[in-house]
Amino acid sequence: MLDKKVTELLNEQINKELYSAYLYLDMANFYIDHDLDGFGNWYTVQAQEERDHAMLFVKYLQNNSLPVTLEAIAKPDKTFTALIDPLKAGLEHEQYVTGLIHTIYEAAYAVKDFRTMQFLDWFVKEQGEEETNATAMVKKFELFGDDPKSLYLLNQELAGRVYSAPSLVL
Repeated sequence: MLDKKVTELLNEQINKELYSAYLYLDMANFYIDHDLDGFGNWYTVQAQEERDHAMLFVKYLQNNSLPVTLEAIAKPDKTFTALIDPLKAGLEHEQYVTGLIHTIYEAAYAVKDFRTMQFLDWFVKEQGEEETNATAMVKKFELFGDDPKSLYLLNQELAGRVYSAPSLVL
């Protein structure tokens, strides 16, 4: 049986991951509306990843015979005007999610819930990768975004991203 507070945080994280998927779909739509389908593809893949992250939390709770509580998913509240805005918002959001994962980890650590800590180890590593990718996206755009030819090439690069399901075994 998992600690009540840890269980609550895990359930809340499901909602946060699903919100992340909504946010990234919103970003994808912004770029597609601006004829940057490669950027749109990047964020569509991000949305798929976040949905699967939510499902990993669902499965973890189910595997531990705990109830899954689904709450309403908030509408993304970001407004984007400049092409770099979603990239900066994406980095900010990944840093926020890292903090959420750390909060759950800290709660699990406090009650010596080693099983949950082990489960969260994958997410800690994943968030490091997410922040690195988001930072690289901002830096690339800052370097190349004002030049139409470079922006075209960056868009083409991002169009090549394909979805790969997480390999976490529960």
